Amino acid sequence: MKTLEDIIKNIPVKSVTGKVNIPIEAVCFDSRQAMPGSLFVAVRGTSEDGHRFISNAIQQGISAIVCETAPEAPPSGVTFVVTDNSAEALGIICADFYDRPSEQLTLVGITGTNGKTTTATLLYRLFRALGYKAGLISTVAYYVNDEKSEASHTTPDPVRLNSLMQQMVQQGCAYCFMEVSSHSVVQQRIAGLHFAGGIFSNLTHDHLDFHKTFAGYLKAKKTFFDLLPATAFALVNKDDRNGMVMTQNTRATVKTYALKSMADFRCRVMEKHFDGMQLQVDGRETWVRFIGEFNAYNLLAVYAAALLLHQSPQEVLTVLSTLAPVDGRFEFIRSPGGVTAVVDYAHTPDALENVLHAIHDLLRESSKQIITVVGCGGDRDKTKRPEMARIAAGMSTRVVLTSDNPRSEEPNTIIADMTAGLDAEGQQKTVLIPDRREAIRAACLMARPGDIVLVAGKGHETYQIVKGVKSHFDDREAVREVFGTAK
Repeated sequence: MKTLEDIIKNIPVKSVTGKVNIPIEAVCFDSRQAMPGSLFVAVRGTSEDGHRFISNAIQQGISAIVCETAPEAPPSGVTFVVTDNSAEALGIICADFYDRPSEQLTLVGITGTNGKTTTATLLYRLFRALGYKAGLISTVAYYVNDEKSEASHTTPDPVRLNSLMQQMVQQGCAYCFMEVSSHSVVQQRIAGLHFAGGIFSNLTHDHLDFHKTFAGYLKAKKTFFDLLPATAFALVNKDDRNGMVMTQNTRATVKTYALKSMADFRCRVMEKHFDGMQLQVDGRETWVRFIGEFNAYNLLAVYAAALLLHQSPQEVLTVLSTLAPVDGRFEFIRSPGGVTAVVDYAHTPDALENVLHAIHDLLRESSKQIITVVGCGGDRDKTKRPEMARIAAGMSTRVVLTSDNPRSEEPNTIIADMTAGLDAEGQQKTVLIPDRREAIRAACLMARPGDIVLVAGKGHETYQIVKGVKSHFDDREAVREVFGTAK
């Protein structure tokens, strides 16, 4: 049993009121989860301040609280620990409460705008195939060896994060691969973790609703590399103009990968087909079941990271040739009539452009159409909306603008923001259908044999959020319904 004294020993403490040799059975930062025997950490969040709920936590039997500002007249029987930054303290406290599991694993974090999920998932699958016990923390799901649980966030809160890693240690995992979102860095969800390596994929327009400026977004990603220890590796995409910026202040050993620049690890796309690519990786040729240059970058990052983790180059390439794409990432569905639908998670301008480039590379006949269905999420970065529409119209024969998790916003308002990016030619080839199921149906019915329908934005997601209500919706199911191939 841990005591309060045990789990606050590594945080900067300004003052303590009350006893510290009291047992702590759980850590929480949501007062609704407070109960006797647990520690409540009051964190100042983006929408709520945990300090407002200190009295609630006390009413529910909490006997210890970590906060930045204690009440003027603290109630007797409750210990208050005051620190400068309770968000950072939460991460460090959770690490100590769960016996610092990240130090007992080889933990590798993957950050960047696009490619995080594919890179993290393929590293996990690769190491499982190589015979290792491993864990995965990603946007799609969390895994402890082969045991799957639903993902709540790209990078979960410190309680869930350290609890998952403790399960990995208990089940004998040697490795953990996790996505590190920019939000998690700013909100200090990764405080207290020990990373053996960090990977940077790329940096493009996204999350400006949270970070406000691109410079702020870049700083969040760079901070992850600034915090890496000297024992870690920092593997960055040298072809991305911000790749080397990430490592300017890192103590980690810097390694690079690239398709176009001189780098420590290099790859060249030799052939492109509908069912995969022939790659030359550091002079060795291999066939992979992935499509698009963006996936060549992802696979090269996986290969390079595996070698930095002391794996055999030939064994790594052999396994990579057997792996399949991640759910909802360039996922093919073919109709009996010869129409191909591609379902992809592309929800940023750069990701959408990458997927459309990959589709263009595969079209052998200029007479064939690319019909793109795309929307933008509500209550999120509005500045990318016109850019998404402009890219879709510029690289597609026809475009259907629709809803993609409108949340609290009106779908028509979001679509209007998107159409602002269209010129007269773009408007001519675009139709507006707010109902996503109807939009997918319309696009599939427009297509002729040999055409490609791209359904972008949601990928693996199986829900829509409209007016705060989350209901089941899966792009892949909607496509199969139209094609008559429903499972």
